[in-house]
Amino acid sequence: MPDPRDLPDYSEADLTVGHQKEYAAGVKAVGISLKRALAHMGPVRTARTLSKLNQAEGFDCMSCAWPDPEVGHRHTAEFCENGAKAVAEEATTARATPEFFAAHSIAELDARSEWWLGQQGRLTHPMVKRPGATHYTPIEWGEAFTLIGDELNALGSPHEAAFYTSGRASNESAFAYQLFVRAFGTNNLPDCSNMCHESTSVGLAESIGIGKASVSMEDVYRAQLIIVAGQNPGTNHPRMLSALEIAKRNGATIVSINPLREAGLTRFKNPQRPSGVAGDGTRIADLHLPIKVNGDQALFQALGSLLVQWDALDHDFIATHTTGFEAWKAHVGAIDWDRVTAVTGLTRAQITALGQLLRDSSATVFCWAMGLTQHRNGVATIRDVCNLAFAQGNIGKPGAGLFPVRGHSNVQGDRTMGIWERPPQNFLDALQLEFGFDPPRAHGLDAVDSIRALRDGQAHVLIGLGGNFVQAAPDTEVVIEAMQRARLTVHISTKLNRSHLVCGRTALILPTKGRTEKDVQASGEQWISVEDSTCAVHASRGPLKPASPHLKSEVDIVCRMAQATLGDRYGINWTAMREDYGVIRSHISRVVAGCEAYEVNVRRPGGFVMPHPPRDSRTFPTRSGRAEFAVSTIEAIQAPPGHLVLQTLRSHDQCNTTIYGLSDRYRGIEGGRKVIFLNKADIAAGGFADGQLVDIETHWPDDEVVRCVRAFRIVCYDTPAGSAAAYYPETSPLIPLDSTALESNTPTSKSVIVRLMPAGQGHQHRVADASQDATGSDWSHKWEPDVEEHLS
Repeated sequence: MPDPRDLPDYSEADLTVGHQKEYAAGVKAVGISLKRALAHMGPVRTARTLSKLNQAEGFDCMSCAWPDPEVGHRHTAEFCENGAKAVAEEATTARATPEFFAAHSIAELDARSEWWLGQQGRLTHPMVKRPGATHYTPIEWGEAFTLIGDELNALGSPHEAAFYTSGRASNESAFAYQLFVRAFGTNNLPDCSNMCHESTSVGLAESIGIGKASVSMEDVYRAQLIIVAGQNPGTNHPRMLSALEIAKRNGATIVSINPLREAGLTRFKNPQRPSGVAGDGTRIADLHLPIKVNGDQALFQALGSLLVQWDALDHDFIATHTTGFEAWKAHVGAIDWDRVTAVTGLTRAQITALGQLLRDSSATVFCWAMGLTQHRNGVATIRDVCNLAFAQGNIGKPGAGLFPVRGHSNVQGDRTMGIWERPPQNFLDALQLEFGFDPPRAHGLDAVDSIRALRDGQAHVLIGLGGNFVQAAPDTEVVIEAMQRARLTVHISTKLNRSHLVCGRTALILPTKGRTEKDVQASGEQWISVEDSTCAVHASRGPLKPASPHLKSEVDIVCRMAQATLGDRYGINWTAMREDYGVIRSHISRVVAGCEAYEVNVRRPGGFVMPHPPRDSRTFPTRSGRAEFAVSTIEAIQAPPGHLVLQTLRSHDQCNTTIYGLSDRYRGIEGGRKVIFLNKADIAAGGFADGQLVDIETHWPDDEVVRCVRAFRIVCYDTPAGSAAAYYPETSPLIPLDSTALESNTPTSKSVIVRLMPAGQGHQHRVADASQDATGSDWSHKWEPDVEEHLS
């Protein structure tokens, strides 16, 4: 069978039926299902893109931030099913042209599902919605930039604008964006991390001094024990299963801690190996603990109690590198086991079994994702994970460490480049030294506070560098209200999404090139760089001709917005940066710590790894200069009688807010997304039946609002009693804006108290003032997602 990388670079004219069969045979050999890629892109574009995906001289996947293996150890098909879907979505041959927008009003488009919107294809022209208009119409790029500059400069204060960033922006565009925003005069830089891993960033910074993973891929391969908590790799980070398979072959024991028993961690058939799809596959998880939603903090403290009881501690590491151990030891030593078992839903025997695995392991990797962070006690839970690592010295040694797995391809790189509403002072000092102006020092608005500011009339402009802000945010109706109150909303996007349809008085859609596409500027062909979950930074180069000659790159758009707004303020040469991205990388090398000689290092095959003191030298840039044990009281969300605790999650046919399709085959769902997963005991206790349609509602007492979503199908599933699950964004309207994690302000998307009612009996109206907003729109707009979907 041929290697897809060896397939000819056919032109459309040369592509014969025989060539198609040859390509199909090649991809079959590596076991990747390409039906959707071929349907979206055709054989030629499929070959050109997937053969370059996650390769050293190719482009980085726009899906998750899972690290690539070292150069020389990468598969021919170094991507997963969802990676192929992400590429197909971007490199699709479908187009959303001005004619499309002329044929469909904004209201008509808003009635469509997110999946339908995404299927309309790539945006081709900049579009504007004028005040009072019902449709988007084309606008010239120059007029669009002038409009942005005029609106921003007309604000009473720079703090009346918020500048959102999604996790797929490149390092170069992110650096230019934060420079523009700070030169404009604000730190209002909310990003998608605010809504997912912010609890990780805060908890790790307090505990080890840096909010990033302390492991390499080699550590995962060499670990004796890997704990995967609050994470579903099979759906959200599928390539992680290949790494876990390698660890298993090397003798690792793997434990899954998750309310749902997920298929990917039960058996894994690796499509990247010829033998991987034969037989029953590889058993990944040796132990699964079906923990109740939000029981993880109690579990981690109970495990600490067992390690103390058994004296299974690394006393040398504790004495040399940590502080606060005695207080933590006394705290976990006095743990209430009855409370632990009640909060976790686990037996003491189950917890002891995991404790014994920890005790017997000399090298443990702790992995986690949103299941730990999106709770009121998310930061405390992360600190308790760190406590376990410190107790046994599982940081800064081979095969061990802390591994928050990031869910968006460059969300970590964006933060490294300065996309943060709370920038460290040393970063601002370096920015001042490089560009000659004193950037704002006061903390800006994060994602939740930006919504509040727009809602309350304290902010009037939202600019989004990528992403789908309305879908990513909690409390959908409040977000709709906030967006419709804005004077101007701007979205830099590749495809149509919900946020484009919830408009300010004036709204702009600025179409940008994607990672799959070539980027040619005045100085020649450009390339960008990204950072993965293990601090590895590498280059990315797209192979395709852009979807439209009217597209501009993210860097180009950001620099032109800056020029239109700032002019020659501070003497920043925006033209040089957009014409040659090497100029931006030169600035990065002098501003961003760890990026010295950035241009040289990132050009190397596979790039370079950012410094990480705890990992590299067991040194900790914390306040004490040591790893800091922390004592936290066990918190747990308690549902009143007749209520459940709901966690929102993704389907297998989804990445972040992008809906690829209506199939979640790992969980047995086909044809729709409005489902709620329940334990059979909860179904019976509520007087319901498997398959019955129900309304889901929650009452948030702080604002006396009853939130409700309707007509969800009950699916009986292996999850603890009292713990429910459903997909977002369909259930995002249930998450109160003011229900956030302590310290990080992350929405509590994994711990929503709900009750179920037969379909049609849920609360009919949101308790809110249905008055008109400043634009004359009815901001009580009721969004029922996926109205045309059905379940088979």
